[in-house]
Amino acid sequence: MSYLILAINPGSTSTKVALYEEERPLSELTLRHSTEELARFPDIISQLDWRRELIIEALRKKNYSLQAISAVIGRGGLIKPIPSGVYEVTPQMVNDLRNAQMKHASNLGGLLAVQIAHMVGPEVKAYIADPPVVDEMDEIARITGLPMCTRQPIFHALNQKAIARLYCREKGLVYENTNLIVAHMGGGISVAAHKQGRIIDVNNALDGDGPFSPDRAGSIPSNELIKVCFSGQYTREELLKLISSKGGLVAYLGTNSVAQAVEQANTGDLQARQMIEAMCYNIAKQIGAMATVLEGNVNRILLTGGIAYSTTIVKLIESRCQFIAPLTVYAGENELAALATNALAVLRGEVIPKTYD
Repeated sequence: MSYLILAINPGSTSTKVALYEEERPLSELTLRHSTEELARFPDIISQLDWRRELIIEALRKKNYSLQAISAVIGRGGLIKPIPSGVYEVTPQMVNDLRNAQMKHASNLGGLLAVQIAHMVGPEVKAYIADPPVVDEMDEIARITGLPMCTRQPIFHALNQKAIARLYCREKGLVYENTNLIVAHMGGGISVAAHKQGRIIDVNNALDGDGPFSPDRAGSIPSNELIKVCFSGQYTREELLKLISSKGGLVAYLGTNSVAQAVEQANTGDLQARQMIEAMCYNIAKQIGAMATVLEGNVNRILLTGGIAYSTTIVKLIESRCQFIAPLTVYAGENELAALATNALAVLRGEVIPKTYD
């Protein structure tokens, strides 16, 4: 009997769902949520029941039976820092997802998974894998210039790990014996140093660290940011949004679409060209920083995420980084496939799920 896996990846304006029969995708759906629909809910967690019913209805329309599902796996949320791996959704995790200090759509992943798994039956388990708070950082990488401020990783751990392992499989390498730099480039941008199976350093892709992105501000000179904070022009919430969702390209160009910005640049828009080049400059600079973390011993640089579809972006980054190591591009996010692969490994007994407590 083959295994049927339901993978769920909730985003701010969509819920992506996929059914896999072992490695084979049967169906991938993107359930889009309009601004008007989302406005009915006071916060993200209150969308849980609504999104669950949307998933169930979408599966019914495709004539898929919930009773045939072997496991449900959701994108992990902003729980406490944990090592990489697959985790069964426990009551403690449910509590931490519901009460996470940082509000993010990824917090719904494990909650949706466990609710749907319970609907199928007690023998079906719910899991998460490689959530954004995966923490394998070297202790030296946490230290900043102020004792009360430490660096904490929040990044695209799921796709980072999946792409690194995919590259190693394709090249006949062992991930645990390989040094890689992986740059995930999407709404946020994370650049990580993978040293022999561990991500020993990575920028916080949500909270204002590393390269700026389509809608995130990245690292900003501290003094300049303090001036903005005390200007009296912005509330605390407005400042947080400037950092996490209204910075980067959208702050300069009014769009968070890289494709649109590149098109503007190619048709003579000098500001758009400068911003595209500046974003790539910052990504390349972060890749260079990760090369020093790996002491120059880099087997490969991997570019992934939706922005990696742009040949313009890839060429600009490669021109600055190719002296470090060759580049390989894996465009797209591939997160549903990564989730399904992790769940399948558990079902086959190849991986023992870790305990979250």
